[in-house]
Amino acid sequence: MVSFIIKRVGHSIYIVILVSIVVFVLMRMLPGDPILDLIDQRIEDAIEAGIAMSLEEQDQLRADLMAEHDLDQPIPIQFGRWAMRMLRGDWGRSIGRGYDISTELGNRLAISMYLSAIAMVITLFFGVLFGTICAIRNGKFIDNLVTSVSNFGMTVPGFMIAIVLVYILGFRLQWFPIFRFWLPWQGNPGGSIRHTVLPILTMTLGGIAGLARMTRSTMLDALNADHVRTAWAKGMREKTVILRHVLKNGLMPIISGVGGMIRGLFGGSVIVETIFVIPGVGNMMVMAMLTLDYNVIQAVTVLFTFITVMANLVTDILYGWVDPRIQFS
Repeated sequence: MVSFIIKRVGHSIYIVILVSIVVFVLMRMLPGDPILDLIDQRIEDAIEAGIAMSLEEQDQLRADLMAEHDLDQPIPIQFGRWAMRMLRGDWGRSIGRGYDISTELGNRLAISMYLSAIAMVITLFFGVLFGTICAIRNGKFIDNLVTSVSNFGMTVPGFMIAIVLVYILGFRLQWFPIFRFWLPWQGNPGGSIRHTVLPILTMTLGGIAGLARMTRSTMLDALNADHVRTAWAKGMREKTVILRHVLKNGLMPIISGVGGMIRGLFGGSVIVETIFVIPGVGNMMVMAMLTLDYNVIQAVTVLFTFITVMANLVTDILYGWVDPRIQFS
């Protein structure tokens, strides 16, 4: 088990380093100038103050800003300096807005984690519940209904779900607010919960549909196992058979999908936070992409990669502990 964990940890570190290098290089290959907006803002501030900047002063301003963010150095040197700062815990400053990235990430990560945690609990509970009911009532009306709804829910993209929810529940019926968001402990918990409903529905409906299908398939396999048939033949109660023999074996394959679920929730947060104007990490990423803010994009990408890798690592270790055969595969 120890060698299995060490192997997975080494693989996780390798993934984080590889993604960091790829993102760092690709960002600098994109067309555009991350300094341009900042220079324009400085020029506008000078004009408002009654100061006219000459072309030489503008060129000097560009050179100073490039040097401030190490953009005047070759890419390998840029990456080396950035990586060393990251290892020291210095995430740098935003190029366009000048805020401290680590502080801003800390404030926004609490919101994204709050939404993702709620969405994950709801997805796991209802996905497993509906999938188990379908497997137990295989071929019955409830099975056909949930399966049909799940098939439809899996094919609809997240942004379309958000648009439909906003139009029907937010605009037409006006049951829930569309914009703004704050955490419950920041004041007015009831209002915070109402603002959370539409984003959570957007994040969970597709996941519940997919998990219900997966749970149904694994539960059907578990129900057809020989030891379950033996339990039925012995006259054991349905509740006992399901809880003691079916759930334990039927849920094992679902454990491997938890890491992918976390990855999907954080990836989907970019769309959800943008549509509902939620000040989370996903919204921060979108704003940075619009201005080519290298430092913010790199920091958020590394953070998302680290969270995803850690989720997959915990899932691999948990799955290897539950099923020892995985350790030798």
